[in-house]
Amino acid sequence: MKEWWLQVALLAVPLLAVYLHLPPPQPSPALRSWKSAGSFFTYKDLNIFYRDSSGAVGSSDVVVLLHGFPTSSYDWSKIWEGLTQRFHRVIALDFLGFGFSDKPRPHGYSIFEQATIVEGLLRHLGLRHQRINLLSHDYGDTVAQELLHRSLRPSCPFLPLRIPFSFVSTAPGVNSSLECGQHPLPNKDFPFSILQYINQRKKHRERWLGALTSTSVPLHLIYGPLDPVNPHPEFLQLYKKALPTSTVSVLDDHIGHYPQLEDPTGFLNAYLNFINSF
Repeated sequence: MKEWWLQVALLAVPLLAVYLHLPPPQPSPALRSWKSAGSFFTYKDLNIFYRDSSGAVGSSDVVVLLHGFPTSSYDWSKIWEGLTQRFHRVIALDFLGFGFSDKPRPHGYSIFEQATIVEGLLRHLGLRHQRINLLSHDYGDTVAQELLHRSLRPSCPFLPLRIPFSFVSTAPGVNSSLECGQHPLPNKDFPFSILQYINQRKKHRERWLGALTSTSVPLHLIYGPLDPVNPHPEFLQLYKKALPTSTVSVLDDHIGHYPQLEDPTGFLNAYLNFINSF
């Protein structure tokens, strides 16, 4: 219980700072280095930050990383090098409103728009018809589910995505009662408009859960049992019931909601074992 309140407090501090219009802290040297290694592309006159690293020689596989709330692509920094040793290209972006990407206000942030931005990035990088592996976490899980839903449509402008999915730590939409923030939130300026994704998850639950249950794409969950957002063992039981064909990796008991940061080696091994299994 203490850890749950600690995470809520840590989340509340940056949100309060934004609400009070306090100046943001200067990026650390590590963040400045992360930014200098990336680039920007334009989506509707808005700048979207992304990183695109070439990796393994002889592999044509591409992995796209979708970060969670309220963080950024830097969440993947501890496993970045390990992924480049397996994939030909490793790509991550900061969603609109996050990280180094633009943060327009007021703005009607939505999961649908974030999915369109991911499609725009793939088009910008010339990967529209390339096999894509998606590795997602938290907020990014829902974006990934929307992309999967679009790939199932006959009229989809992209070729059907053949994407090995890996949901990291959480699988929103499997059971909304296990998600945080159950109360309706006002549709106001940032940050509250970004938080509308919680209401969007509930409103479009059938669409996004349906994408998971309808697909033949391999699905995998990497789960930290100490995750306060998706408590153990209830969440794992519900996930397996909803998606019985999905495989699951359960990390050590002390791993929580950010397994890629808390246990990068264990997380990377779990993901690569999944990828190498087909």
